[in-house]
Amino acid sequence: MNQPTHNRLPPAIWMLGFVSMLMDVSSEMVHSLLPMFMVGVLGASALTVGLVEGLAEATALIVKVFSGTLSDYLGKRKGLAVFGYALGALTKPLFAIASSSGVVLTARLIDRVGKGIRGAPRDALVADIAPPEMRGAAFGLRQSLDTVGAFLGPLLAVALMLLWANDFRAVFWVAVIPGALAVLLLVFGVREPHRETGAQRTNPIRRENLGRLGRAYWWVVGIGAVFTLARFSEAFLVLRAQQGGIPVALVPLVMVAMNVIYAACAYPFGRLADRVSHTGLLAIGLAVLVAADLVLAASAHWAVVLAGVALWGVHMGMTQGLLATMVADTAPADLRGTAYGFFNLMSGIALLVASVVAGLLWDRLGASATFHAGAGFCVAALAGLLLYRRGALR
Repeated sequence: MNQPTHNRLPPAIWMLGFVSMLMDVSSEMVHSLLPMFMVGVLGASALTVGLVEGLAEATALIVKVFSGTLSDYLGKRKGLAVFGYALGALTKPLFAIASSSGVVLTARLIDRVGKGIRGAPRDALVADIAPPEMRGAAFGLRQSLDTVGAFLGPLLAVALMLLWANDFRAVFWVAVIPGALAVLLLVFGVREPHRETGAQRTNPIRRENLGRLGRAYWWVVGIGAVFTLARFSEAFLVLRAQQGGIPVALVPLVMVAMNVIYAACAYPFGRLADRVSHTGLLAIGLAVLVAADLVLAASAHWAVVLAGVALWGVHMGMTQGLLATMVADTAPADLRGTAYGFFNLMSGIALLVASVVAGLLWDRLGASATFHAGAGFCVAALAGLLLYRRGALR
């Protein structure tokens, strides 16, 4: 089932992509409306939105350390992925009954724990299944299908908000359905490949095992954290669009536009990553993010915001699958779960810092200051990347 034919990706890669797509439909139906729900219905501040988003996403990324390491120790990935997807699906009703920001935070944290549990084992499973010469394409395809869900979810949310007169809670209840379908597809549609685990299990985070993660891998971890620091929560894209006077029910279309472009770019750039310098492609991706931040800082007019969001989507399509490919390429096969875990731990810490700083800047200095700060981080990261490329690996 998992062997490619005629230079095609294995069917299991497609199944994992569709699982991601369905769960993203579920999640984005909630997330595309959540900032407005928190500010408009629950009375939260932009700082609270940033703190909730940062804590939630950081929790997901930190949990990946433990789930990735456990998948390496057990020699199994699928069971942990199923548990993580199931947890995410089961927590969706909490958003519908939330009466305070504290309940939203609890729901987001539990939901993101599920994401953290499934993330590293799923990425390691993609790397296990995909032929080495097609890893960029495999991660690009999974990311592309995942992102299709990320724009179908907001589209469905917009339609239901228009149909039900801005009833946030009713939309949140509907989000339970695609989440449940994702779990069923993973259980019955993906077969885990056999892995040789050896006669004796060893702790993946023992010093001698961590020592096998070399300089090239830790560089990928570092650059991934800097990328995340420069790219705060996308909740601020939603708030920026709302400033331009777009009707509340239509604001999620901004995320639809970003994710359409992201989905369209991810697979082609994934294939390109199999053929060109990874550091060169990362540098171009950072330059695109600088442009996106500067455009978003310039004006809240809907056309300007749409242009900035489009550039943001191109950046995501260029870099996210590429970074996942670079982790797989620089980590030993039996430590891939652990490798993805540590990669996402550092990204999680950076995301928490970035989202809180973005919220503070937004509340005290305005939206433009938030996006100018993001551009400044990008420029610093781009300078460091170019210096490293000139004097280090390639």
